[in-house]
Amino acid sequence: MTTLLDFCSLVRSKNAGPFTLTFDFMCHDQAAYDTLVGTGFLNKDLFARLYGVHPADILLVNHPLALAVKVSLPRPEVQGDLRDADCYAGQQYAPLMDLPIETDRAA
Repeated sequence: MTTLLDFCSLVRSKNAGPFTLTFDFMCHDQAAYDTLVGTGFLNKDLFARLYGVHPADILLVNHPLALAVKVSLPRPEVQGDLRDADCYAGQQYAPLMDLPIETDRAA
């Protein structure tokens, strides 16, 4: 099974202010970046489904020169709210880690 760690040397989530989560996917090399982007795995529908936000509220940016993909979306709770279970948003990437990636879709 192929997962994000087969492509990325760094996968992280963090705050981008008190209202926004951001995810960074930094690939091992050009081939890994090209294959990961080519699979279409990192897409707005995936993040909408996993994090309960509308796809229109998600920003997904490919950074080919940095061999990285960045995804930002609204936090489910404002940072520091009593219902905020992850104040620094450092654990929000976890649901993505074991998802299988179909590499036969890559161009």
